[in-house]
Amino acid sequence: MSKVNLKNILAKKSNASALISSLIEELNADVFIEDDGQKILLGKFLETTSYQQAVEIDNEIIGWVKGDDKTQLIASLVNILVQKEAEKKKLGTEVLTLYQEVNLIFNFSEKLAQAIGHKAIAEITLGEATRLIKSDNGIIVLWDEQSNQIEVLASSGNSVFDEERFKKNVELLLFISHSGLSEIVGDLSALKNAGLIIPEVQSLIYAALKVKHRVMGAIILANTEAVQYSAADLKFLITLALQSSSAIESALLYERNIREAKEKEEAMRRIYEITNKFVPHEFIQSLGRNVITDVQLGDQVEKIVTVLFSDIRDYTTLSEKMTPEENFAFVSSFNERMGPIIRQHGGFVNQYLGDAIMAIFPHSAADALGAAIKMQKEVREFNLRRALLNRAPIKIGVGLHTGPLIMGITGDHERLDATTIADTVNTASRLESLTKYFKGNILLSEASLKNIDEPENFHLRHLGSVQLKGKMESISIYECFNGSDEKDIEKKLASLSFFREGMSDYLNKSFPEAYNKFNRVIEIHPEDMTAKLFLNNVDHYMNNGIPENWTGVEEMHNK
Repeated sequence: MSKVNLKNILAKKSNASALISSLIEELNADVFIEDDGQKILLGKFLETTSYQQAVEIDNEIIGWVKGDDKTQLIASLVNILVQKEAEKKKLGTEVLTLYQEVNLIFNFSEKLAQAIGHKAIAEITLGEATRLIKSDNGIIVLWDEQSNQIEVLASSGNSVFDEERFKKNVELLLFISHSGLSEIVGDLSALKNAGLIIPEVQSLIYAALKVKHRVMGAIILANTEAVQYSAADLKFLITLALQSSSAIESALLYERNIREAKEKEEAMRRIYEITNKFVPHEFIQSLGRNVITDVQLGDQVEKIVTVLFSDIRDYTTLSEKMTPEENFAFVSSFNERMGPIIRQHGGFVNQYLGDAIMAIFPHSAADALGAAIKMQKEVREFNLRRALLNRAPIKIGVGLHTGPLIMGITGDHERLDATTIADTVNTASRLESLTKYFKGNILLSEASLKNIDEPENFHLRHLGSVQLKGKMESISIYECFNGSDEKDIEKKLASLSFFREGMSDYLNKSFPEAYNKFNRVIEIHPEDMTAKLFLNNVDHYMNNGIPENWTGVEEMHNK
C-alpha cells in the first residue's frame, strides 16, 4: 500500500483543508501543521509554541501540529482524516489485488481453452505456476488408479526431482490421494530420504490435482533457497491446480469421447448461429466474450455509444386496420429492411420493439446518423411498394443520443437476459418522440453532434434546447434533413440562413425579427412544419407575452 501523503490531504482545495481551516477559525486557535520534513502545510509558522502533537499512521510520524492549547484537538481531527485516507488506500489496494487475481484466472482459463492434449495443459499450468511462484524446479505428476503408475506430465527448471524415482514411488501420491491436501511442506526429510528430491532443496510447495473430490495428481514446486512461501502462493497454486485438473481430465477422455464431442460441437454450432440472432454478436463481444455460452450472470461493460431509436408514426391507428397476421407481416417486412441498414453502418439492433427499433452504434455518431438517413430513404422505397398495393404510406421518426451505456447480463441462474441500462437510452427514446412535436424526421442531441468528426457533411438545423420530462438539465437538439425527399432538401437548404437567423432571434427574445425570418422560411418552403411551429410560438409570445425567466428552453411535459 502506498504511503499516506499529508501534503495531499491538506491540499489547498481539498475538503480536509477546508474542514481543518474552518475548525481553527471557529476555535480561534493559533496553530500550524507541518510535514515530517518541517515544511508548513497549513497555517502560519510560530516562533514559539507551547504544544505539539504528532500526526501518525501505522506508528510512523508523518507530520506535526504545533501551537497553543487547541493543538491536541486539531491534531485529533488531522489524525482521523489521515486514518480515513489510509483506509481508503488500503481498500483500493485490496480491490486492485482482487482484480489482478480475477484477471489472472481469466487469462489462464483462456490459455487452457486453447490447449489440446493433457500434456499441453500440464505444460501451460506449470509455466504459469513457475512464473507466479519462485521455484528452481517444477513438476506435474499424474497418478493412474487402474495401473497404479505415476506419469510425469511436465517438468521445468533445474533438475531437483528424480523423475524415475517418482514414477516408481507411488507413496507420495497415495499420501496426497488420501489426504487431498495442498500445502507448504516444512519437513523435507522424508522426500530426501526416499531420493525423490536432491538434498539441496530447501523449500517445497504442492497442490493436489482434484476432480470431483478425486485426487488425480499434483503440482509440485521446489527451491534450493530457503523461500518463505506464503498463503497467497498456496492460494494461486490451488487455483491453478483446480482449473487445470478438470482440463486434464477432459483431455484424457477426449479420444474416448471424440465422436460424442463432434456431435456436441455441431449442436453447439447450430445453437451459436441461432442464439446470435437473438443476442447480437457485437453485444457478446462488448462483454469480452467470444460466444454466448461464455457469458455469465453479472457480466457488464460500460461504453460511450450512440443509441438510435426509430418508431413508426401513428402505428396504433395503422394497426387497427389490420388483422394480427397482417400486423405481424407488416412489422416483419419493415424490420427486414431496417436491420441490414443498421449493420451496414457499423451498428447492431439491440431490440425490435414491435413498431420501434433500438440500435447501438459503438464507434461514431456519424455511423448512427448515416443509418438514420438511409432508413428514411428506405421508408420512401417501402412506401412505393405499399402504394402499388393501395396501402397508406408510413413515416418514421428517429432520435439519436450519445453517452455512457452499460451492457450486461441480468436475470437469475435459471433465466438470463441481455440488457442495456443507461439514461442515454431514455434520452434517445425521448428525442425520437420529439420528432412529432418538432415536425422533423431525425433529431439528434448536441452530444451526438460533438461525436461527429465532419458535421459539415450533413444538413443540420439547430432547434434550440429542450428540457425532457423528469430531467433537471436541458439538452441542445438538431434536426438532420438529409433523409428527406429532394424537393424538401432543396427548399430547406435555400431557406437555411433565414431559419438559423430566426432561431438566433427567437432565443434572444427578438420576436419581431424572428417572426420576419421564419415568415421568409415559409415563403420559400410553405410545407416546412418546423418553421411554422416556431412561427406560431413567436406569434403567441408577441401577443401574450413571455413567461417570467423564459430562456428559450422548451419544457416537455410528456414522454
